[in-house]
Amino acid sequence: MTFDELAALLESTTQDFRQTATHWQFVHEGIPMACLTDLEFDRMRFISPITELVNLDEPTKDRVLEANFHTALDGRYCVSNGLLFAAFIHPMSSLDPALARSALDQVASLVHSFGTRFSSGELEFMRSEEGEGFEDEDDDDDEPLLN
Repeated sequence: MTFDELAALLESTTQDFRQTATHWQFVHEGIPMACLTDLEFDRMRFISPITELVNLDEPTKDRVLEANFHTALDGRYCVSNGLLFAAFIHPMSSLDPALARSALDQVASLVHSFGTRFSSGELEFMRSEEGEGFEDEDDDDDEPLLN
């Protein structure tokens, strides 16, 4: 996807689209977001601020890290400048419209589900029914995952 194609997609699929000299701002599913691009390094990112880091207790910080492994899928919780963000980071040239729309949905879902499911969507990678860690399909194996 090119810079202009991404701008056109965002302008047509989001609300309150505004372009500045350094980024685009818009609203998707009621969530304020921005898109940052670096054409020299072929990177783009959708971001949305969630809260200041000082508002997070240790169990919530741990839950955010666990979510990045299990339930955030292609989106991620990230930290920058004292803020917790939901983000999607990807090479711009290999981004296609379907993935870009999915990424917008995932970032919005990470913001909406922060504090509850911590999820970027309906799929969750290797979660147990109770939402606690990995499902160990080999009950006879008592070796740790990492040796």
